[in-house]
Amino acid sequence: MVETDTDGSAHREGRGAFEQALRALEHLPETRQTQEQAIDLRFELRTALLPLGVQVQSVGVRDPGELDRAFASMKAARASALIVESSSMLFAWRERLADLALKNRLPTMFAQRQYAEAGGLMAYAADFSDLFRRTATFVDKILKGAKPSDLPVEQPTKWEFVINLKTAKALGLTIPQTLLLRADQVIDQ
Repeated sequence: MVETDTDGSAHREGRGAFEQALRALEHLPETRQTQEQAIDLRFELRTALLPLGVQVQSVGVRDPGELDRAFASMKAARASALIVESSSMLFAWRERLADLALKNRLPTMFAQRQYAEAGGLMAYAADFSDLFRRTATFVDKILKGAKPSDLPVEQPTKWEFVINLKTAKALGLTIPQTLLLRADQVIDQ
């Protein structure tokens, strides 16, 4: 687990791992469920990748039936990698997404570990188990009389970086040892 400290340096370290994985890419489309979602992520993504010379293209997906069209669009644009934002609709179709990414030879970074477990190349995300434990702490405080409006809003403090080596091999990729050492989990079967 990567834990943030008070100045956020551990989170920046995780971003550095992500940037290192993307250095050789020329085009990087991202899928999103709706235009309104994840505006901040798109801005941060473009800002982080601009100095690396990586072009970001957005490909909208509103329902699972649009996945084939989206991948055809990415193939036509000669995309060399894909980032998939977190979405309940896409989460339900994570195996299909991983299969389509492999079929189209697109290295893919996902926003939840379960995507990598389903065959996606990589995932970098907040540790949901830790978030659920933190939620229980808030419920306990409220049941003991605390006003919800008096409780602070918290950001995730634990992050997970998962690499699927089986998928990397199927894509013909060699994952640098520096990334493997940073991973919280390496899937190799």
